[in-house]
Formats: sequence, C-alpha cells, structure tokens
Amino acid sequence: MGLELSIIVIDLLFFILSGARIAMADGVYNVKDYGAAGDGQTDNTKAFETAWSAACAVQGKATIVIPEGAYLLGPTIFKGPCKGIMVMQVKGQLLASTHLEAYKQYWLHFQYTNGLVISGGGRFNGQGASAWPYNQCKKTNDCKPLPMNLVFSFVTNATIKSISSIDSKFFHIHVFESRNIIFDSIKISAPQDSPNTDGIHIADSTNIQVVNSVIGTGDDCISIGPGCTNLTIFNVLCGPGHGISVGSLGKNAGEKDVIGLNVSYCNLTGTTNGLRIKTLQSSPSRLKATDFLFEHIIMNNVYNPIIINQNYCPSANCPKKDPSLVKIKNIKYRNIMGTFLSPVAYNLVCSEVAPCEGVELSDISLKYNGNEKQAKNASICVHVYGSSNGNVKPDPCI
Repeated sequence: MGLELSIIVIDLLFFILSGARIAMADGVYNVKDYGAAGDGQTDNTKAFETAWSAACAVQGKATIVIPEGAYLLGPTIFKGPCKGIMVMQVKGQLLASTHLEAYKQYWLHFQYTNGLVISGGGRFNGQGASAWPYNQCKKTNDCKPLPMNLVFSFVTNATIKSISSIDSKFFHIHVFESRNIIFDSIKISAPQDSPNTDGIHIADSTNIQVVNSVIGTGDDCISIGPGCTNLTIFNVLCGPGHGISVGSLGKNAGEKDVIGLNVSYCNLTGTTNGLRIKTLQSSPSRLKATDFLFEHIIMNNVYNPIIINQNYCPSANCPKKDPSLVKIKNIKYRNIMGTFLSPVAYNLVCSEVAPCEGVELSDISLKYNGNEKQAKNASICVHVYGSSNGNVKPDPCI
C-alpha cells in the first residue's frame, strides 16, 4: 500500500504541475514586474526586452501588458521566433529616446514572429521634433535615414489594432518581408511640414491590409514599394500628406513586381497628391506594376488627384537619362469624385520604352477649385493607352 500511495501522490503532483504549466501557457507579463517605470524619464529598454523574452519562451498565448503611464525607450528589438502567439496590450504611451546616436534605422523592431497582436489604445510617440532638423535627405542622396517608429520584418499572421503612432522621426510604420498582417483602426499623425514621416510604408510583402484608419503626416499616408502583392487599403482617411503612393519604383537592381492593389472607400483631404504611381528614370532592372483598382474615392481639395509619373526625381540634381523600364499595366480608376487644386486632374506621363497599358478612367467627377487664370488642359497623357467611359469629368485624354 505504501508503494501504491507513493505512486498516487507522484501522479497527483505531476497533474498539478502539468496544470500549472498549462496555466502559464496563457500567461500575462506586466512590464512593471520587470522593472519598468512609467514616469517618462526612466530608460525602460531592458525591462521591455526582458518581458518580451520571458513571454516569447512559453507556449500558447502570452500577453505583455503595458499599463497607463509614459515609458521611455531607446531602440528595442522584439525578436522571435516565439513558441506561441505574442500579444502586446498597450494602454500607456511609449516615448522614443531623443539620443540619435543610439539608433540605427529603427526605434521598435518586431522581427521573425508568427502570430502577433498589438492593441490596447496606446500611443507610440517618436518625439520626432527633436530629430527633424537633422534630416538632410532632400539635400543629398547620401543621407543617413532617421529612425522609424515601428518596423515589422519577417512577421507573419499579425493584427495591429487600435493604436496610435505620432511624430515619428522618419517613417511611422515600415513593413518588410512580411505577410498576412492587418492594420485596423490605426491613427498616425505628424505635422504637415515634418520630413519623410510616411504613415505606413510596405515593401516586399504579401496580403497586407490597412483598414478603418486615419493618417495625416508630412509625407505619403501610405507608400508601397517593390515586391508587394495582394494589398488592400479600405476606409482610410488621408490628410495632410502626399496621398497614397506606389513607388518610387525602379531605383535599385533586382526589384520585384508590384501586383494586386485594391484601394477603396478612402477619403483624401488637402493632400499634395491623391492616387500616385511614380517610377524613376534609368531603371537598373525591369519590373512591372499591374492590376491596381482605385474605386469609391473622395478627394477634397487635393492638388494632383490622379497621377502617373515615370520621370520621378526625388531630389533637385537628377540628370535626365534613359526612360523608365518599369511597365505599368491594368490600372483602373473608378467612382472618384471631389475637388482638386492643380490645373491638371489627370497627369499620366508614362515611359516611351514601356508605355502604360490598360489604364481605365470610369465614373469620375472632379471639380477644379483652383485659380481660373491658371486653368489649362485638365488632362495630360504621354505614352499611355487605355479607355474611359462617357461619365468622366473633366474630359480625359484616353
């Protein structure tokens, strides 16, 4: 009986310990338990990294809680792969360090994770005003980019929801080599004159959605780089900023195609561009941008509402060389209405060696709100082929 009792006790202890391990699998990791202080002054980088490492090591769902308060952080990497789903519940405000010498290219970097949720209504404050005067990228191509607020690289199956990014030093959110990410109910803001503060930049990624969000910055609300497929932008309020842009494409050798973009039910207000595709001259490699649909768009006093520019020059010293080799094809603009400020509603300037094909303008009603003395031909088409229906105002050139 003694032996049998011992076996029962051991089995019971094993059951209890197993239950404890199962309970820990869905654990909660409060950054304050790892030494974080929400006083706006203490450097919490180590505390956040330690909390992430602890949560990343358990199976199941691990929730990192960032409670109310202001948490100062230097450059921090949240690296996987992790054993389970990582949830970061942000209630407080994260403040980026203003010591530029500590940064490389990012502030907060999420990397190599499969299964990630960031939510909670908190704010990621890049404190960019301290850094913007050091941005020299408009003066020279050989400039060191300032750090980005949030970087997602090699991230799969993620939901980023109900958070705010404000005053990033450079791009607010950068997505690279990732897939299956939803950005839902995101608020992004920076002053209209802040340099290179793109809202969300997406490159070399697949199945990325940006929905139900408000973005107003000093650069593109959303910019799309090479190597992207199957992107969705839905119900986004954009402005101020440079609009929704594809490109610039054709800058570097080996760039991959951009295929499949759906932009719908978006509102652009006071932006310098509305819907823009831009490629550089003298492309070192051939690629294509194809199968884009822009529909149900409202523009309020947008300067350049619809623009394809295959002679794009990002700085003042671009020499005119060979035509762009980027092929733009099957681009549809449908059900677009509102007002614009430049003399030209449709500015479609394509490459002479790779003309744009399959460009469609349908059911467009744009009213000129600019200086009537400057009004001229409201439609410019160069090396562009396509079609339009009879319901397009101003009159199109295709």
